[in-house]
Amino acid sequence: MWLLVILLLPLSALVYVSWHVWCLLPLGWVWKTLVIGCMAGSFVLLPACIMRFTDRLPMPLAVGVYEVGTSSVIVLLYLFMLFLCLDLGRLVHLVPKTMLYNNWWTVGGILIFMLGLFLYGNLNYRHKHREELKLTTCKEMAKPIKLVMMSDLHIGYPNGRKELGRWVDMVNAEQPDLILIAGDIIDGSMRPLVDEQMHEEFLRLKAPVYACIGNHEYYSGIDMARQFYKDAGICLLQDSCAVVGDLCIIGRDDCTVKYHRASLRDLMKQADPLKFSIVLDHQPQHLEQAEKQKIDFQFSGHTHNGQVWPITWIVRKMYECAYGQYQRGNTQYYISSGMGIWGGKFRIGTRSEYVVVTISKN
Repeated sequence: MWLLVILLLPLSALVYVSWHVWCLLPLGWVWKTLVIGCMAGSFVLLPACIMRFTDRLPMPLAVGVYEVGTSSVIVLLYLFMLFLCLDLGRLVHLVPKTMLYNNWWTVGGILIFMLGLFLYGNLNYRHKHREELKLTTCKEMAKPIKLVMMSDLHIGYPNGRKELGRWVDMVNAEQPDLILIAGDIIDGSMRPLVDEQMHEEFLRLKAPVYACIGNHEYYSGIDMARQFYKDAGICLLQDSCAVVGDLCIIGRDDCTVKYHRASLRDLMKQADPLKFSIVLDHQPQHLEQAEKQKIDFQFSGHTHNGQVWPITWIVRKMYECAYGQYQRGNTQYYISSGMGIWGGKFRIGTRSEYVVVTISKN
């Protein structure tokens, strides 16, 4: 039932937008058909990307198909909202009917608006915001500890080796003691990671790296994902914990396998209660569990903060905290909007970020 709804909503939006484009373009039916065919064809590439048909294509073509297919759904969203606003304007007699029929001025205005919006969205995505947090603790700490935390890198077709290398340079410039990643390092297909030998970029990091699993590691194939983590020198914490100096880091398996993953209560039996505890849990669900187990800090991702407005509103209704700093009792949380992105490289109303955390004794 839900799958049917998920398919019908974008298809209905595509029909609605296509009808408006047909009415708006002052062209013959052949040219109109060609334009709408290109729109529909771009959208059809999306399920091809999800089903990984791109793995059968030459790499440059696969990247292009992925970017066009995944971007099309975001473009469709904004065209749908734009035409909906124009239709509502017609209902209240603010928009004349002639504006929506055979009108080059309207076509030009929409093109300028969309190009400007998506140019901004792309530039905003490429800029990585540096978020700084300062945490204090009563627990023993020989000296302040500096960490770089990231989530949702989504390396693969959307973010290749060159972009990953840029991120590695940014992290190294921080000179952290430790690097923590809260899942979804991999986007969905292992093919580009293997072809471009992306694990070599992680080996350039100048601090130890610990990470948990995200849902996209399961989409890519969990065994291949584990091997990639190993090749990249990343210490995978999958329902396990590690003591690193004055820190105890607990990495949870993703709730994609909720019937098989260990409870946080059981994991804490392995932990050192005298150490400052950090939980890496990809999806920010059931935040009360960390509070009950007296965790000091939890770092999560997954939400992307909606990635583009107005999806941000929907995401905020889905989670107790979908983005930013949060606190329950004595447990502090940070839900990151992610370093990378799924699909089209646009951030509209959100930002890409990495988090620099300094932990010191009270």
